[in-house]
Amino acid sequence: MKNNWDMYAPVYNVFMVKDHRAYATINQRIRKVIAGKKVLELATGTGIIAKNVASASDIMKATDASSRMIAQAKRGTYSKNLTFAVADAADLPYPDHSFDVIIISNALHIMPHPDKVLQEIDRVLKPKGILIAPTFVHGNMPIKKRMLSEGMRVVGFKTQHKWTPNQYKSFLEGHGWAVKNSRVIEASFPLMYVECIKG
Repeated sequence: MKNNWDMYAPVYNVFMVKDHRAYATINQRIRKVIAGKKVLELATGTGIIAKNVASASDIMKATDASSRMIAQAKRGTYSKNLTFAVADAADLPYPDHSFDVIIISNALHIMPHPDKVLQEIDRVLKPKGILIAPTFVHGNMPIKKRMLSEGMRVVGFKTQHKWTPNQYKSFLEGHGWAVKNSRVIEASFPLMYVECIKG
């Protein structure tokens, strides 16, 4: 999977432009949650969220397993309190309880073992810290969106978990996370925004 993201890094932003309104909504909420806090973003891709919200934080680190995604993310201008690094979300190079907020956006549904990532998030997140985990929920979509999803699978964007909103919430709760805020946002695919704390 990492090789796919390396390959798509130069054109990733082109694919994401169509969902700019959904991201604007998400970014507005994230800025409020992370104000003055130490933040880690996992699976940042080209830094679309990080670059838009980092200035609200005290300090923000944004990571991705793909070195080419991180190279793209480092291009252009962004807040001085934001740094980018290559890191595996399931094996993070940070001490226990390092961050007030962790963001992982549009990634858990494409990961073969999201439970392992949640365990690592729990390790590096401070007690009562906040997990912000928006993800596309592909379950029970209309036929046109299912066809689009299949087309993306053919070119390498494979969905590992086709959760409905309720199933995604149950997945998080089943791993000990208490969902405190959630909503479904209209995008290319239904996008469920969630904020959690460890229950």
